Amino acid sequence: MTTRNHEEKNRNFPRLAVGVMGSAGGDIAAEVIERMERFGEEVARRGYALITGAAPGIPHAAVIGACRESGFVVGISPALNFREHVERYNSPTYGYDVMVYTGSGLMGREIENIRTCDVVVIAGGRSGTLGEFAIAYDEAKVIGVLGESGGIADHIEEITRLVDKDTGATVISDPDPIKLLDLLENEYEKRVLPQYLELIQNHNPHGKVEE
Repeated sequence: MTTRNHEEKNRNFPRLAVGVMGSAGGDIAAEVIERMERFGEEVARRGYALITGAAPGIPHAAVIGACRESGFVVGISPALNFREHVERYNSPTYGYDVMVYTGSGLMGREIENIRTCDVVVIAGGRSGTLGEFAIAYDEAKVIGVLGESGGIADHIEEITRLVDKDTGATVISDPDPIKLLDLLENEYEKRVLPQYLELIQNHNPHGKVEE
């Protein structure tokens, strides 16, 4: 049973959720946008779910790519509802299959954003992305870094060295989006998937009716 086909063989637990966190504004190089679109395309081709903070910029580039391949996309919105998502935050509406409204604001929704993901990808990034990385690192996530994408992504190695804390997180970096996803997939299959399979061995996949 592998990452690529486990969801097709049974429906006992959700498909792999790949999160993209990165710059929602500022100076973003066109080639970084292009690489993230390719990343989103590949996430969709492999049948995974793409998770973003429903933000513009780099995360939305991945959404655009996933949509080209009819991928499944979830947005974790800072807003209370669709009206606030549009009017208060002026956030993207294109490409999402499901929008989760947290009502927690831009910084507050970061915890839900990270915890929804099985693997987290950092590209570019400013203070918000730094916060998301810190949560993912502290919660022992499998973290991918798109190398040579600017922002905090280019300083992750230094940041983790300064933090000097073994949380159990795995940090993988590669400038090629397809290779990065390959590496994340392999780490997920090695470290995360076996835990999931063990957990469902004696679990009723339909749950237990309350008494």
